[in-house]
Amino acid sequence: MAPSELFGGGARTVAPGEIVLGLQGTVDYEIAWDGAVVDALVEEHAISADEIDPDIRIVDERTLLISVLAFLATGEGGERHAESSDIVEAFAARFPKEITLGGTCVRAGLALREVGIPSLLHLVSTDANVRRLLPDDCEVITSATHDTLDPHLIIQFRPGDAARVGGREYVVREANRLIVADDPPAENLVLSAELADRVRRSRVFLVSGFNTIADPGILRARLDEVREIAAGAPDDGMVVYEDAGFHDREHQPAVAAAIGPVVDVFSLNEDELQSRLGRRIDLRSAADVAGAMRELRVLVPDPTLVVHTRYWTLVWATPRHAGELERVARAADVGNATAAGRYAHGDRITAERIDAIARGPRQEGSLPFARALEAELGDLCRCHAGFLVDSPAPTTIGLGDTFIGGLIGSLATAPSPIRS
Repeated sequence: MAPSELFGGGARTVAPGEIVLGLQGTVDYEIAWDGAVVDALVEEHAISADEIDPDIRIVDERTLLISVLAFLATGEGGERHAESSDIVEAFAARFPKEITLGGTCVRAGLALREVGIPSLLHLVSTDANVRRLLPDDCEVITSATHDTLDPHLIIQFRPGDAARVGGREYVVREANRLIVADDPPAENLVLSAELADRVRRSRVFLVSGFNTIADPGILRARLDEVREIAAGAPDDGMVVYEDAGFHDREHQPAVAAAIGPVVDVFSLNEDELQSRLGRRIDLRSAADVAGAMRELRVLVPDPTLVVHTRYWTLVWATPRHAGELERVARAADVGNATAAGRYAHGDRITAERIDAIARGPRQEGSLPFARALEAELGDLCRCHAGFLVDSPAPTTIGLGDTFIGGLIGSLATAPSPIRS
């Protein structure tokens, strides 16, 4: 399978502006884990094991460290709000760090760029880092009127990363990531006046970025605006929603209720699925996952559901969207390969490397799971086992963003109109 075949076989080319990716990007501080530094901080702040809490309010470096240790202990990923960017700056300064650009729309757009597909990014903030790091050929519209910098702290947990708290040692078994930020432009999520017109001329419109909004009134206003904009998408276009880790989980139902009826695909990862359901799921049990999906379907009854995890990717359509099932299922598997490419190669992802993964083996244990889950959920379900990739230093940040970039690239290059 050549790269051009993976993304539609050249059946449809994508013109600039036909993919609109929103709604906000970030400047990321990706720190390198240093167990000695973390252990010293634990001692400096006199942290005990009984304080470890992933939901602690992050008001200073000590509470940030407690939250980090809680995620390290469970091996889960997530996103958390800090009271100020000063906390992020101070913590990041203790470690070697790389400044990168993040956010779902930005990383999805960069992934598409690597396979030769142009996109239009909608941003709500900008600064010298954005101007320096965003490639010149990335088209951008923005609501920002002046420069701001509110960095997102990115901690990538890799197998073997560890910290000691008292007499207990926490060791990472599987790769994951934690994001911590205070980002006022993202919390306000002001939309560009150009967005509605650009969506009316789009082939695929990505909606994402409500997760940092704190004010319920702002959330309602932005959801109303996005619903109206999404309703203006072309009849042969597609609107895709990619979920994220909500800083206030009480806002999740409002987003699902508002967005579900106006999007064609509602996509989320394993951490976001478990957060929405408020419980842990055995991701290797077809019965448990099927039960979780039935719960999710009650919460999000309208669009095709896509769940992407480290082990498998699931697509579950409604009867109304049955005609789109195979196209979305194929696109999800392209996203699966694209995310695996980032996991293995990080920013060195290329079309050729994605193609090699797509031609490679699947995770053996996930193959029978996929068939069992399809049997559990019926004819409108497709499940793809994850690709088998190995890396001594896997990249865990941006996997969901890269997944959705691959999915959107496949949808946009599909050889026929997307909607039935």
